[in-house]
Amino acid sequence: QVQLVESGGGLVQAGGSLRLSCAASGRTISYYAMGWFRQAPGKEREFVATINWSGGYTTYGDSVKGRFTISRDNRKNTVYLQMDSLKPEDTAVYYCATTGRTSGSQYYREYNYWGQGTQVTVSS
Repeated sequence: QVQLVESGGGLVQAGGSLRLSCAASGRTISYYAMGWFRQAPGKEREFVATINWSGGYTTYGDSVKGRFTISRDNRKNTVYLQMDSLKPEDTAVYYCATTGRTSGSQYYREYNYWGQGTQVTVSS
């Protein structure tokens, strides 16, 4: 119903920055909460950030708080993840998702639609 496509991943040195984008199509996400998750090889899927429908409320995982910023531009039907002070431990595939509701969650099973993911690799 909702298609999500992530972009902006790549290879970056430790301490650098990347900005991920998640473009939605098929439906407007203006009233949907959005989230970012990541998964490294051999590890569980990890909550990164979520943002409510208006962008007024955000929540971050402990490992990224203070370094990552989630934002949205509903007019462009796009959600962003600004990643600063990147560490090798941030290396993972990053996924954009939506609950399909106005409120978000830190639990991945509550998200109904997912993008294909974009690889982020941080070298030391």
